[in-house]
Amino acid sequence: MTGPKLRLDPAFIDKQRHRLTGLRDQILAVRRGQQAEQAGVNDDLQGQAREFEDEAQKLTTLELEGNLSAIDDERLVNIERALQKIDEGTYGLSDASGAPIPIERLVASPEALYTLGEQQARDNQR
Repeated sequence: MTGPKLRLDPAFIDKQRHRLTGLRDQILAVRRGQQAEQAGVNDDLQGQAREFEDEAQKLTTLELEGNLSAIDDERLVNIERALQKIDEGTYGLSDASGAPIPIERLVASPEALYTLGEQQARDNQR
């Protein structure tokens, strides 16, 4: 597999490592902010009379945030795996087939672990 590994130059790999760690830090910072905000809202609501409309809005917001959190969780796992692949020397190769992932895909989504076709097939199976 030395051929596919050599197609990505070290400067590109370093740039991608930097982008991946930045994305990871950004997701974790947003998550910390959301947790702090939720704690503040919970403190504000204690002892207050509650309106059903307000509760419904909060439940909808929590459901949306839960869905976004699940997406963030998956993205964090992919980011960690991509960083691991950089360390292993396999970054840019599909986890499924070992096929090269096009550089354009890696630029658009540095945490990509599969070729676009493989990712679409995985998404359709869910």
